[in-house]
Amino acid sequence: MTDDKQRAREQWGKDPAGAVYGSRHEFGSREFFDEVERHRYQEYAPWMPEVMGFDQFAGKRLLEVGCGMGTDLLQFARGGALVTGIDLTPRSLEISRHHLSLYGQRGDFANADCERLPFADESFDVVYSNGVLHHTPDTAGAVREVHRVLRPNGLARVMLYHRGSWAYWTQVVLRYGILRAEFLRGNSAQDIMSKYVEFTAGGGRPLVKVYSRQQARRLFSIFREVRIDVRQLLRSEFYFLNPLIPKRMFQGLGNVVGWNVIISAKK
Repeated sequence: MTDDKQRAREQWGKDPAGAVYGSRHEFGSREFFDEVERHRYQEYAPWMPEVMGFDQFAGKRLLEVGCGMGTDLLQFARGGALVTGIDLTPRSLEISRHHLSLYGQRGDFANADCERLPFADESFDVVYSNGVLHHTPDTAGAVREVHRVLRPNGLARVMLYHRGSWAYWTQVVLRYGILRAEFLRGNSAQDIMSKYVEFTAGGGRPLVKVYSRQQARRLFSIFREVRIDVRQLLRSEFYFLNPLIPKRMFQGLGNVVGWNVIISAKK
């Protein structure tokens, strides 16, 4: 395993993504998972259920690459999909398996690397991955693997960080790169994201990459049909400017300079 992958495994093993939002409750309890889910879909990203299509794949075989604690995987299972989750981190699989079981849902799980999926060609109708493939060294190789395991006409739905986002330019470039002089110290934007964007209590420093719309489209060029959407903008990112931005304008900005670039690609 490369150093980048080992760091990612150690980070998410110590500090599962999203766990902080349920920290008022016993880890792994229904109250814990309920609170994590409430925060994710009501406060942080209320657009997710519709855009990701949690209820659109009933009866379909769906693979989530990088399932984490299983929060999204549970939604697909509730929507009737036949779900499989893989993750590089063994602890994530334990949590996901428990999570789905706690809510009366079933899934298959495997400890695996997204660059080498342990499945035969054309095994799945849908492959979903949210905020994972930009952490692996060979993202293009991971996309080829997604394409390989999809059946003809199958759908890949993948979220990557957006290079054209307000967060990237105001936080990574301006705040840390320029004002805090990280660029002068020889740190790249990728170094800054590893240090600040994915900061956790465990002190992990995973690899983090960003993609423009055009880069994302090229990355998925092996697919016959590619649609690009942009989402995820928080009012808190605008600080004192927030009260000056009308609701409709803010929603429009989210579709242009949001932090998530979402690729929906058909094989």
